[in-house]
Amino acid sequence: MASRIIVGAQWGDEGKGKVIDILASQSDMVVRSQGGNNAGHTVVADHEEYKLHMVPSGILYKDCDCVIGSGVVIDPKELIAEMDAIASRGVSLDRLKIDARTHVIMPYHIALDALSESVRGDMKIGTTKKGIGPCYMDKVERSGIRMCDFTDDAEFRKKLKENLAIKNKIITNVYGGEPLDYEKVYAEYSEYARLLSRYVCDTSVLIYEAIKADKNVTFEGAQGTLLDIDFGTYPFVTSSHPVSGGVCIGAGIGPTLIDGVLGIMKAYTTRVGLGPFPTELFDETGEFIRNRGAEFGATTGRARRTGWLDTVIVSFSVRVNGLTELAVNKLDTLSGIKTLKVCTAYEIDGRVTKHFPADLKTFSRAKPVYTELPGWDDDLTGITKYEDLPLSVKNYIEFIENECGCRVSMVGVGPDRTQNLYK
Repeated sequence: MASRIIVGAQWGDEGKGKVIDILASQSDMVVRSQGGNNAGHTVVADHEEYKLHMVPSGILYKDCDCVIGSGVVIDPKELIAEMDAIASRGVSLDRLKIDARTHVIMPYHIALDALSESVRGDMKIGTTKKGIGPCYMDKVERSGIRMCDFTDDAEFRKKLKENLAIKNKIITNVYGGEPLDYEKVYAEYSEYARLLSRYVCDTSVLIYEAIKADKNVTFEGAQGTLLDIDFGTYPFVTSSHPVSGGVCIGAGIGPTLIDGVLGIMKAYTTRVGLGPFPTELFDETGEFIRNRGAEFGATTGRARRTGWLDTVIVSFSVRVNGLTELAVNKLDTLSGIKTLKVCTAYEIDGRVTKHFPADLKTFSRAKPVYTELPGWDDDLTGITKYEDLPLSVKNYIEFIENECGCRVSMVGVGPDRTQNLYK
């Protein structure tokens, strides 16, 4: 058996849910290690679609333990709603566990997220306004409410009162918003704490014991490498570490316990929110990719920005994540495009580079250097073996491998878990 990290190799939304679901069917445990309900995995199983935001994808398998690690921030209201929706479809939640160290998103986090974004003007980040960033801010400031505090009524009362006194001053005096009522917040959220308390434990012990027992453990990623708080297109990033190194911290295990890192990418590029996007398409081809690929957020429903594949980004992801293999999704989306373009380098201030810039100002001046490849008209959705793919598709995959220096082990030709080919 093996322990494997799954990460997004681009700006997120790469179709990780499907791949994680496939691997979850072979796993004893699936672990979510960072992010919050600003992420979404769409899983299609037996022609039924599940949109998962915080619950690990392994929940669809009755023998798979599902862990929400300490690096995640949890909106208890949204988590319970998601759990109820899953349970209503006959899925058991008995094997779900939440780490006691996980931080809790409170109503003041959500209020501050929306208020701070509203005053940024031209400097808006494009946040989902779900309180993720403010919750991580409290975590780093060491004033956050962890799940172990949340489910201890006396501790929760104390910390909520202390935090709300400060947050209300910021909400009213800085942003001119309406203060939150302590009694109302406590009454609502203490009930959420009661409902979640039975799932709370030290999950780092469970993960360690599973790996030591030679079980198959899958660490599912949320968002993507280019949204990492350190290595992404800062400040247009998320507030956690979607890279492989963040998994070790957010799950509570050492890097020597990891056997491999699988990067998930699309056959093209998408992103949501603001920020530079060198290969973005504003024409009919971009709209074709958006509609054919159903490029709308699982969490927000926002239309995604679309563009040609950028191997500078993927190569960067291979490096910072230590990727051992790649999975290329949505090849079927490109069917019908006569000529495909792939960005293999950037021209910045007259110089050509294959390295991803560290700062946003430099990145915003990057002009894509394209290589053109022949497309294909074939319908790929019914193909079940890699060998049966058209030659032009296989050449496209080989081009990716050569440019990025990483083996492609899987390709996706449709949204269902059965539409995955192995190379």
